[in-house]
Amino acid sequence: MGVLDKLNLAIVGVAGRGGSFRSSVAAFPRLRLHAICDLNADGLDKAASDLGVEHKYTNYEEMLDKAKPDAVIIGTPMPLHVPQAIAAIRRGIHAISEVPAGVSVEECRDLVQACKGGKAIYMMAENYTYMEANQIICEMVKRGEFGRTYYAEGEYIHELKGLNEVTKWRRKWQTGVDGITYCTHSLGPVLQWFPGERVVSVSCAGSGHHYKDPRGNHYENQDSCVMLGKTTWGGLVKIRVDMLSDRPHAMTNYQLQGTDGCYESARGGPGDINKIWLRSRAKEPHKWFNLEEIKGDFVPENWVKFRELAQKAGHGGGDLLELLDFVDAIEGTRPTPIGIHEAMDMTLPGLVSQQSIAVGGQWLPVPDSRLW
Repeated sequence: MGVLDKLNLAIVGVAGRGGSFRSSVAAFPRLRLHAICDLNADGLDKAASDLGVEHKYTNYEEMLDKAKPDAVIIGTPMPLHVPQAIAAIRRGIHAISEVPAGVSVEECRDLVQACKGGKAIYMMAENYTYMEANQIICEMVKRGEFGRTYYAEGEYIHELKGLNEVTKWRRKWQTGVDGITYCTHSLGPVLQWFPGERVVSVSCAGSGHHYKDPRGNHYENQDSCVMLGKTTWGGLVKIRVDMLSDRPHAMTNYQLQGTDGCYESARGGPGDINKIWLRSRAKEPHKWFNLEEIKGDFVPENWVKFRELAQKAGHGGGDLLELLDFVDAIEGTRPTPIGIHEAMDMTLPGLVSQQSIAVGGQWLPVPDSRLW
């Protein structure tokens, strides 16, 4: 497409999650916030006033047809991600969607087909992959510091019972479904540490039901669910999601093991650190050292260039850096790192985990969207 003087951007879900992209959009002079949409009319009016946007809509497809944005940020509840992304793609409007990409294997297939047949860019906004420590580990993997990676863990432990009652869609689509539907914050960063691989099969089990919602009903999702996944070349990943247990948050836990190194992120306890051991840099055999001691050699270019802005944006800088990659993809300067197939690689294992946990943890194959 080439570099644009201004890219007209729209946001749907602006009265909720979509509105949090405000500071990230404002950071880039080449972006113009052109139109906004939300079903919440009062929230929409406030957002229009706060953002200084003239074009506001309560009907999403009307916004696409009348405002004709170049691109749209989809910051709506999970079941709307696929239909809203497809509506944009079919109109030639680029779409960056919140996570996960979809809520069923069938609708994910529909999204892939729409992207294959369209010219617009699709990107999934998995912001946890952009957190500085995760990107530093990714750079180390690219440079061979871990050797062959063969085991990893990702955890999202974030008690959300109260938020279920505020953003009510979560009660059905997150804690109302058993298994690990909401897996991309954990699996996304981990997959980037297994270059060229995806999860080909999964097994999922849960810890039982110990909590009730305010109406006295047990949550359908088991308190702690664990998904094991086998990768293309035989590696193993373990993903844990717990949105119900009464305990301190530990939202961004990761581990990586390779033939020449290992990494464990800080778990949030007193004095805990991001710790690492690399054969090439170890001062003593089999002894951890602080990631801070060597990270300067591996900080990605965008973190160096946009650090001050990123630290003011949401999700550890991810909201800003993912938007930068999205715009670069639209302008053709580089491919999106989380295009349609990468989005499926991060989403589909979680959807198949629903099937696995329902049949006692049986190992089940994960479809490859590249074959659809």
